[in-house]
Amino acid sequence: MKKGILFDLDGTLWDSSANVINAWNECIAKNTDLGIVITQEQMQGYMGKTMEQIAALLFPMLPEEEQIRLLRLCTAEENEYLKEHGSAYYPKEKETLEKLAEKYTLAVVSNCQDGYIQIFLSQCGFGELFSDFESAGKTGLDKSGNIRLVAERNGLDSVIYVGDTVMDGEAARKAGVRFVHAAYGFGSPDDYDARITEISQLADAAEEIF
Repeated sequence: MKKGILFDLDGTLWDSSANVINAWNECIAKNTDLGIVITQEQMQGYMGKTMEQIAALLFPMLPEEEQIRLLRLCTAEENEYLKEHGSAYYPKEKETLEKLAEKYTLAVVSNCQDGYIQIFLSQCGFGELFSDFESAGKTGLDKSGNIRLVAERNGLDSVIYVGDTVMDGEAARKAGVRFVHAAYGFGSPDDYDARITEISQLADAAEEIF
């Protein structure tokens, strides 16, 4: 039986929120006169949502087409900003993933724009541990659809999805896979198969679930 662990990105494998805030605020100031300044609390609330959902929350005063146009400008600037500034990783993350990769297929599935996961993989220093990745920005699928896509593409018989938000848990259930709540992240779901307070606990949690 081939087993896989699929990961959400923001709040699960890294915390890019501070740098994303900087990039988006610069972009909004440069391209609009709306006077919007995004806070850390707001950004954490956006993590895990689709681009369309974020655009509606961020620019409710604008027509939908303009919301999407501005958010695309923000995410393009975000990618360039992250290439230069990177983001924060979690304690013992590399060691934990190295251990997991010895037994399981690892992959990243996120609701982000295309290019975002690639930046993480190129910067983290352990990108080779992941066999695959997929994003809503590339496929147009929701997270549950991308979880199923990656599982099928890699021939996985048993899958765990690791994420930090209620939406991650809902996507895992919809995809028919087990869910591990990364409680060190941004959300507080109450439906999960296991809960970890630091990423180093994931190996033990996976052993129990699998």
